[in-house]
Amino acid sequence: MCLAVPGKVLGIEERDGTRMASVDFGGVVKEVCVEYLPDLQVGEYAIVHVGFALQRLDEESARRTLELFETLGMLQEEFGDPWEQAARAAQPEAGEVRQ
Repeated sequence: MCLAVPGKVLGIEERDGTRMASVDFGGVVKEVCVEYLPDLQVGEYAIVHVGFALQRLDEESARRTLELFETLGMLQEEFGDPWEQAARAAQPEAGEVRQ
């Protein structure tokens, strides 16, 4: 399932002519295109779908939605556990030797 998830904008910069933002989704930070919301500011919340910020959202609604998604296990399904992903990435592949 691919959700539209609320996230908090941590930083905005222009990359190759495109406005991009670091967005925090309840502890998971992803890079998001914010071209559709040209006046979106750091500290604000937005609904994000497939890497694009689509709509500004108030903080209370964002927090309630994130809490509900977390309770239902939907954030885990959407993003996975970042610690588990990092641990898997750090493990060598079969036959691979890391120094």
